[in-house]
Amino acid sequence: KNLCFVHLSRSLLFFSLQTFEKLLIANRGEIACRVIKTCKKMGIKTVAIHSDVDANAVHVKMADEAVCVGPAPTSKSYLNMDAIMEVIKKTRAQAVSLNESICCSFISSLSLQASEGVTFIGPDTHAIQAMGDKIESKLLAKNAKVNTIPGFDGVVKDADEAVRIAREIGYPVMIKASAGGGGKGMRIAWDDEETREGFRFSSQEAASSFGDDRLLIEKFIDNPRHIEIQVCSIYYYYLVLADKHGNALWLNERECSIQRRNQKVVEEAPSTFLDPETRRAMGEQAVALAKAVKYSSAGTVEFLVDSSKNFYFLEMNTRLQVEHPVTECITGLDLVQEMIRVAKGYPLRHKQADIPINGWAVECRVYAEDPYKSFGLPSIGKLSQYQEPLHVPSVRVDSGIQQGSDISIYYDPMISKLITYGSNRVEALKRMEEALDNYVIRGVAHNISLLREVIIHPRFVQGDISTKFLPEVYPDGFKGHKLTDLERRELLATAASLYVAEQLRSQRFLGTPRIPIAKSKRSSWELSVRLGDGIYPVAVSKDGSSFSVEVDGMKLNVTSEWNLASPLLSVTVDGTQRTIQRLSRNASGDTSIQFLGTVYKLQILTKVAAELSKYMPEKAAEDTSSILRSPMPGAVVAVSVKPGDTVSEGQEICVIEAMKMQNSMIAAKTGKV
Repeated sequence: KNLCFVHLSRSLLFFSLQTFEKLLIANRGEIACRVIKTCKKMGIKTVAIHSDVDANAVHVKMADEAVCVGPAPTSKSYLNMDAIMEVIKKTRAQAVSLNESICCSFISSLSLQASEGVTFIGPDTHAIQAMGDKIESKLLAKNAKVNTIPGFDGVVKDADEAVRIAREIGYPVMIKASAGGGGKGMRIAWDDEETREGFRFSSQEAASSFGDDRLLIEKFIDNPRHIEIQVCSIYYYYLVLADKHGNALWLNERECSIQRRNQKVVEEAPSTFLDPETRRAMGEQAVALAKAVKYSSAGTVEFLVDSSKNFYFLEMNTRLQVEHPVTECITGLDLVQEMIRVAKGYPLRHKQADIPINGWAVECRVYAEDPYKSFGLPSIGKLSQYQEPLHVPSVRVDSGIQQGSDISIYYDPMISKLITYGSNRVEALKRMEEALDNYVIRGVAHNISLLREVIIHPRFVQGDISTKFLPEVYPDGFKGHKLTDLERRELLATAASLYVAEQLRSQRFLGTPRIPIAKSKRSSWELSVRLGDGIYPVAVSKDGSSFSVEVDGMKLNVTSEWNLASPLLSVTVDGTQRTIQRLSRNASGDTSIQFLGTVYKLQILTKVAAELSKYMPEKAAEDTSSILRSPMPGAVVAVSVKPGDTVSEGQEICVIEAMKMQNSMIAAKTGKV
């Protein structure tokens, strides 16, 4: 089996090498769980840190020890280096796995702790500092003969200087935090006004997320691909792996062009766009940069690639990135294991010629977000029901949550990383489609519908993608799956069959009729189903365990086991199998069904009830034209008006911070506060 899912015995032999007895993980969520899993295989005891609201988090339960380091805000817990250093001493951890924000902000503390015999899983502090600073990393890349994006290589002092520099470079420009990452502290500006606003928000986000408000400005490459190279010592990303003996490898590329707000949504490896020559050239430049900075661990070099396959260095991430599983799938390497071995001083056990591209892997980032609002605004709440699709073949789920977990405003809204593997891209995408249909998430909004639509879209299937994919494909915003006439009939037939199956179940008690003397057995139903703006007459007749349903004058055969207690229901309509989820229903006939990834609201009534329903008064919709309502939960960090002020349409009213991103709330019309 592929190493994406099961590590072969050849790889497991290296777990017996002596490394560390105890390792502290200064992180949370799925990445902390990922590190713990490999540590368990290697026989390394683990220590987890957590905030007070994360006391029952999955990574806390998985670790051998756990220590609270502060309240919910990351600056007071997961980025509280003094508290973390105290835990290291208290637990006598021999090694520490830190998140990149800590590494970049507390270089002196890391050096001090290293001098006391604690090993850091990752590169040395010089490489972290150099690559964590986008300004310095760009200068180093130039010196290493790596292609770079034109721009200003210094620190931008204020908004006026930002405008002057942007004019010199030429619009559009990208404003980004020097110490940033993950799409935070980044803004695209097309004119002077957007540059001033971008400088303001980027500096505030950078200070909040990274403790460093320095910014740089560079030319915005319009409509590129984002590719990265994994190095062991990408947009396109290249993963690099390097040891402390001067050896470095590039572990092929990852395609990460499907993004929203500069944050990746779908990743895959390898890329459909690169040819062997371009792949080798990008890999060699990634390794050259790793060697120039004396890099020793796993890292990722990110590139922008234009339509002519010209590529430009974007940044280097000195950490194990979210999308690393797709690289593990196609190479068979456990990157966490490699990082731990390198940190202990072992040389790399592979040569460049040993690094294969076996099969294809796709990763979807499953977020607690509403995809119908700007392709995904954060959602909070408790996961009332949660079931990962691990029964689907060749599926891997990296998550740090479980049923009952809370998604809060304090941290990234990621639920999991869903990865599928296949011998080719078609197979990997087909498995992803099946996995998304079988993923049960209740209690919060999620982006399953958007992910599913992306991977089945003709442009994506053909490999015709760029970082502008989402706004180009959905210029008016994401609206969910658009049903064909056939799919509409399938949904109506399925919903009607579910309704009848529910009615039949309600007549039985422990498998027997409630009233044994009842003789009549109903076998046909005339229903009225409302879907969207349409009302459709539907006739249902029972035939054994299946139903014959007439919709639009056409008869469809619907079969299923009708296990109505299961969150997943496999239904076959005229030979086509679909996995659906019924999310809700009430006594008024309203029901919500997840079908082809999208949730559809229907109302199912008997013919008589439908005729009488027109006499029911309708509740008037709330008039919200004079109300400014936040589209997401968050913290109010700035209020720009006061009662009595007259505001014009488009004027900023306040700023909301959610999941470390700042969002300007504007007036929808002219009026008085």
